[in-house]
Amino acid sequence: MQEINIIEAVRQAMYEEMDRDDTVFILGEDIGVRGGVFLATDGFLESFGAGRVIDTPISESAIAGIALGAAMQGMRPIVEIEFADFMWPVFNQILGEAARIRYGTEGKLQAPLVLRAPYGGGIRGGLYHSQSPEAYFAHTPGLKVVAPATPFDAKGLLKAAIRDNDPVIFLEHKKTYRLVKGQVPTEEYTVPIGKADVKLEGEDITIVTYGLMLHHCVEAARIVKENNISVEVIDLRTLRPIDHKTLVTSVMKTGKVLIVHEDTQALGIGAEVSAILAEEVFDYLDAPIRRLAGPEVPAMPFSPTLEGEFMIVSQDIVNALAHLSEY
Repeated sequence: MQEINIIEAVRQAMYEEMDRDDTVFILGEDIGVRGGVFLATDGFLESFGAGRVIDTPISESAIAGIALGAAMQGMRPIVEIEFADFMWPVFNQILGEAARIRYGTEGKLQAPLVLRAPYGGGIRGGLYHSQSPEAYFAHTPGLKVVAPATPFDAKGLLKAAIRDNDPVIFLEHKKTYRLVKGQVPTEEYTVPIGKADVKLEGEDITIVTYGLMLHHCVEAARIVKENNISVEVIDLRTLRPIDHKTLVTSVMKTGKVLIVHEDTQALGIGAEVSAILAEEVFDYLDAPIRRLAGPEVPAMPFSPTLEGEFMIVSQDIVNALAHLSEY
């Protein structure tokens, strides 16, 4: 085992897959000479050459279109979008085209591409470097959407995404890049897409979360344990498809659920989780399903004070758990 942070886990996953399979290549802005804005591809140009580590012009739609064309011809491109906030120009290429390739050709063509994007707030990024766009992509049939929260999951899920024959949106919370460390095997492994993980077992309340919020939820669960509230923490890991079985099994046991995500609440991932649970385990619920999410404002504020108000922290989750436990 080795202890590494999330950005190193991402770097290792890409490096190992490029070394294993010469159809894998990466493209994006500043990924070659500079090694990427977060240094995820540092040293790749020297190892794999300019033919497989391609610095592109500043045109996200062109980057995604080139990747899609290459994927349809049997290559396995990894696209880096510098910030998730810059993903809007790729919508037609990914939502309008890549997601429909298999369906539209009756399986004759496929689009095995990965689109990596740093997302989320808490880094003083303001309106244009802090967004959480997961719900836009998770709404789309034909796409898979992954949002790991630990180095183990980041490496294993990225390797699985690169090997997958369908397009995968791979979201990496930028605040976790160097903040979160964990044990990762030195030997080969993958983590299956579409499988949630129980990070902490409990009996009284289920928390469902993903990304940076996982770490706040685990901390909150340990705090309320001192008041004899036993919390089970589920990390979705994959946002499309959502793992119904793990959710249902947990909530049937606890009878109460709190869904936590940084993204705004309306029509978000929490709404879909709520619907799944309302449809499948309504008779087991001992309290209304509760969501805790970012405020309904257009984007993350620049002001540190206002950003602090936007971001959910452990105490917010503690308060929500205490209220739910008393219901």
